[in-house]
Amino acid sequence: MPDNNERLTMSVPEAGKKYFDLSRDASYAAAQRGDIPTIRVGRLLRVPVRAMERLLDGVDGAGAA
Repeated sequence: MPDNNERLTMSVPEAGKKYFDLSRDASYAAAQRGDIPTIRVGRLLRVPVRAMERLLDGVDGAGAA
C-alpha cells in the first residue's frame, strides 16, 4: 500500500506529459489507442500510476525506433 503522499492515479494529460512529454490532445489520443492504460471512474478517465510504471518497466527498448 502506498504512503499517504503517493498518488494512485493521475489525469490522462498529466500522465502523457510526465511520461512521454505529450500535449493534452496527444495524451488522449494515446489513451484511446491503448498506449496509456486508463480506468474510468464515473465520467473521469484516470491513469493508474502503478499500471503505467509496470508498462514502462516492461519495455526493453527492442521496439524503439
